Amino acid sequence: MQKKFKIEVDCANCAAKMEEAAKKIDGVRNVTISFMTQKMFVDAPDERFDSITKEIVKACKKVEPDCEVYL
Repeated sequence: MQKKFKIEVDCANCAAKMEEAAKKIDGVRNVTISFMTQKMFVDAPDERFDSITKEIVKACKKVEPDCEVYL
């Protein structure tokens, strides 16, 4: 399943770090975070999508604690 989320991230460097951290999560096929469009694209298996998405949000918050991901 692929899904798009709105995300608020402060800089392109943080977006790149978030993307790198999210790609390390088990089950993630692909993650793309765009600072310019403030969007996050997630590709993960349907049966674990919700739990993987929550893990991605946690990983993003470790990089930038004040970021917002709108699920």
